[in-house]
Amino acid sequence: MKENLKICLVQADLAWEDIDANLRMLEGMLEALEKDVDLVVLPETFSTGFTMQAEKLAEGEQGRALDWMERLAKEKDCYLTGSIIFSDHDGAIYNRLPWVSPSGLEGFYDKRHLFRPGGEKDIFTQGSERKIFTLGAFRILPQICYDLRFPVFSRNRGDYDLMIYVANWPATRQPVWNILTRARAMENQSYLLGANRVGTDGTGIPSNGGSCVINPIGGEILRMDEKPGLATAVLELEKLREFREKFPAW
Repeated sequence: MKENLKICLVQADLAWEDIDANLRMLEGMLEALEKDVDLVVLPETFSTGFTMQAEKLAEGEQGRALDWMERLAKEKDCYLTGSIIFSDHDGAIYNRLPWVSPSGLEGFYDKRHLFRPGGEKDIFTQGSERKIFTLGAFRILPQICYDLRFPVFSRNRGDYDLMIYVANWPATRQPVWNILTRARAMENQSYLLGANRVGTDGTGIPSNGGSCVINPIGGEILRMDEKPGLATAVLELEKLREFREKFPAW
């Protein structure tokens, strides 16, 4: 099984409540994707921005965003993830992270910790399950934005090697993002990917990016600035195993 993963973070300035514009923009950005990337990580609610107009913009299994993810994953021959506003068959609306392979949708994670100050808890349905995905030999924990503030929920039970946070994290709390992404990696002895947006959303809230790849000792393999763009890194599972054996903090 594949023990090294080449990942690509997509840091984008999202169009407000415009699914078609965002999918066109992101596809244009991904024209520069390197051929051997295994996983592409998009920000939270990448097709709409972090809007509370969920009933108007939610899409289901045949929606444009999920169809686009499946097509791009197949064309680029890689896994693709990021969250979208999703309407389930029972009418419940979730902030949902699909896990899409070149063969199609393999699973999903629904945001557990909804952002009460932004009204998300009043509109979206809270997720209930902690999920673990796999890609090659890597076991992967998906999380969404506000989940970053809840370390008990993300506590490593010896069941994952990489944690992913997709976000619309605001500039006013950028120091918190920078610190907690490192803290979650260190306390869980795990690689961490954080994909945040840039630009100002439709409510006037700016985001400064800072998308990152953190190693298990809290070191920054990369940290992006406030501009849109792609960033790639390679994660090595053997190095993680060696560190865990040398320093079995659990």
